[in-house]
Amino acid sequence: MALLASDLEALIRQTLPDAKITVQGDDGVHFSAEVIDESFRGMNRVQQQRAVYAALKGKMDGPNGAIHALALTTKAPE
Repeated sequence: MALLASDLEALIRQTLPDAKITVQGDDGVHFSAEVIDESFRGMNRVQQQRAVYAALKGKMDGPNGAIHALALTTKAPE
């Protein structure tokens, strides 16, 4: 099942409600996202990205995942 960029943003926002989230992608399976959130402060990039992947609730897991590719940029606000 293909997702919209707005669907992906909504999934992330459920876990990171105060984040600045920008999602691009119009084919339903390939996306790029930038997520900026204060909760990332003190985390390394791997920890930040794991937090976002956890918010996706399995949408990237396995061959039947709805998201085929996600170019992800994460950081704490400057």
